[in-house]
Amino acid sequence: GALALPERAGDGDILPHERTMAKAKSDRLDLLRATRLNLDPIWGLSLAQGLSALVDTSVELGRCVDEDGNTHTLFAIDDPEQVAAIGARVASAPVVLADGHHRFETAITYRGERVTAGGAGDVAAGSAPDVGSGAIMALIVELADDELCIQAIHRLVALPDGFDPRAALGDVGTITAVESIAAAGERGLVLADGDGLWLLEPHTAVLDAALAGEPDAVRATDAAIVEHVIAPRWPDAQWTFRHDGDEVVAQVKAGTYSAGVVLRAVSVATTRAAATARVRMPQKTTFFYPKPRTGMVFRDLDGA
Repeated sequence: GALALPERAGDGDILPHERTMAKAKSDRLDLLRATRLNLDPIWGLSLAQGLSALVDTSVELGRCVDEDGNTHTLFAIDDPEQVAAIGARVASAPVVLADGHHRFETAITYRGERVTAGGAGDVAAGSAPDVGSGAIMALIVELADDELCIQAIHRLVALPDGFDPRAALGDVGTITAVESIAAAGERGLVLADGDGLWLLEPHTAVLDAALAGEPDAVRATDAAIVEHVIAPRWPDAQWTFRHDGDEVVAQVKAGTYSAGVVLRAVSVATTRAAATARVRMPQKTTFFYPKPRTGMVFRDLDGA
C-alpha cells in the first residue's frame, strides 16, 4: 500500500530502526528523480496485532520463484471495506522500518523538492505531477516471530599491509581458534583472517565501557560491538557488508579481503525492544529475509 510520509524521518509513528549512509541516499534520490516511480516496496513491521487475519488471499495476480527457491505470490485486495480495515489496523500502532531506510529518507527529501517546485500533493489529491510523492509504496507485516526471519549482516574488511587484526584486539577479550562458523555457535563474533577462524568473546568490562552510552536494545547487538569496540582498533579499515557468512570466510581465505567479522543475528525480541524504545540500531544490523522482489509492483508518483 501507499504509506504516507511524515514531515521528517523519525517523526510520528513510522520508526526507523537503523542509521543510514549518505551515499546510499544520494544514489536512490537520483533514481527517484529519473523514474518518478516507487520500483519496490520498503518493508515495515507493524506493532498492531491481528493484521494478517484481515488479509484476503483469494485473488492471485501472479507468482515467481527467486534464486534462493522462495516463492513470492501477489494477491489483489480491492474490497473497500477490507482496505479500510487494513488501513485502520496499520494506523493503530507504530510501524518500524525493517528494510528500505534509505528509500524512506530519500522519499521524504524528494517530497520536499516537489513541494518547493509546486508539484507535490496528497495521495488522493488528483492527477497533478508527482501527486503521489507524499507517500511511499510499502509492504507491512506484523512484528512477530512467525512472520519474520532476521539474519545478520556481516563485514569484510580491507586493512593496511602488515596490520595484524587479532593483535589489535588483544585487550578486547578471549580469542580462540574454531573450525567453522557453526562451531562458534552463539558464543560470540567470529573473526576470519589469513590464519583461519577465531571466536571473539569480549570481556564484560570492555563492553560496559565501550557501550555505556548506548540503549539496552543497541547494546544487545553485535553491530554495536563492531562499531564501538572493533572499528576503533582498526582505524584504517575499509568496510564492506555481506549477508552471507560463508561468503565472508571464502573471500578472506581467497585473499580478496584482509579480514572478516561474522555477526550473530538480532532477535525479534530485540528488534521489538528497539522499536518500542524508539532507538536506532547501528547501520547494517539486520537483514530481513526474504526480500520482496523488485518489479512485481510499481507505484507511479504521477498517477498514484
